[in-house]
Amino acid sequence: MITTEVTFDELSALMKQAAGITVDPRELKEAAESPFDSFGLDSLGLLGIVGELENRYGQSLPPDSERCRTPREFLNLVNSTLTAGA
Repeated sequence: MITTEVTFDELSALMKQAAGITVDPRELKEAAESPFDSFGLDSLGLLGIVGELENRYGQSLPPDSERCRTPREFLNLVNSTLTAGA
C-alpha cells in the first residue's frame, strides 16, 4: 500500500536522474505553476520520469501523465493515481 506522496524533492531528484536537469526542490516548489520547459524539461524527459515512477511503484500512470504542463499538475495527477490504486 502506498502511504507517501511523491514530493517536490523526489520530482527534483527524478528530473536529475531521468533527464539530467538539476533543479533545486525549493525552486521547483516555489515555481510549481511554471511550465516544465521553463526548467529545461521537455516531454521526453517527463516520459522518463513517468517510466521511473511506474517502475518504482509498480503501477501504471494515466496515459496523459507526460502531457502535464507544470510540476504541480504532474504531482497532483501522480499522487491521486497512486493513492487511488493503493
